[in-house]
Amino acid sequence: MNDGFWTAFGASLLAAAVTATGIATIRRFAGWGERNTPYFMAFAAGVLIAASFLHIIPKAFTMNPDAPAWLLTGFFGLYLFNRFVTAFVCARVPDADEPGLGPVPTLGIGFHSLVDGAVYSITYTVSIFTGVVATFGMVLHEFPEGIITYLLLRRGGFSEPRAALFAFCAAALTTPVGVLVSWPLLRLVTGEMLGALLALSAGALVYVGASHLLPRAEREHGRFTLVALAGGILVAALIVFSKGA
Repeated sequence: MNDGFWTAFGASLLAAAVTATGIATIRRFAGWGERNTPYFMAFAAGVLIAASFLHIIPKAFTMNPDAPAWLLTGFFGLYLFNRFVTAFVCARVPDADEPGLGPVPTLGIGFHSLVDGAVYSITYTVSIFTGVVATFGMVLHEFPEGIITYLLLRRGGFSEPRAALFAFCAAALTTPVGVLVSWPLLRLVTGEMLGALLALSAGALVYVGASHLLPRAEREHGRFTLVALAGGILVAALIVFSKGA
């Protein structure tokens, strides 16, 4: 295992720790967590979208001439997966608590977190800087993801300790597992194939930011979500352009 692996694995452990912090926060400070989750989401969306367009996508385009097609595949692939979860799970969710509600959407979140681990592997294989840029936005969105997973399980009838344990396993632990599973496979790919995977990852990141985080943040009607979004974009731009300074 080289330094790139340990950096990617360390980033995935940081993501897991941030998710666990989200779970702990919503358990201990439920009101504060729910009030501020839209701002975390909007800020993370700004970072993810800006970092993707300013650095990750251009990098992928230089590595693979078919990167635009892979970018589109990554975006709509994650969209179709989420539509599947929505059609077969979320559409049947009533406003009231329903026993058994939590596990299936939590499995979807677990798969999403596993994919996050693969994204860490791909971006750090390209370069440390690309990995850091992706990590910054991804880690930020782990905090609200931990909160959401915990609340889904609580709404599904799980006790507080069991909801916290299952949320940690699904939303946090799966990310480093994704790195461990994907990293050995990436050793076998060529540079052009790596560019395709990077574009695929960028499509997934743009989808998470634009179609997953932003709509949820806007639904909460937070007064400063636009400010948080702009802050995320600015931070990502500063990180990307500081490299060329």
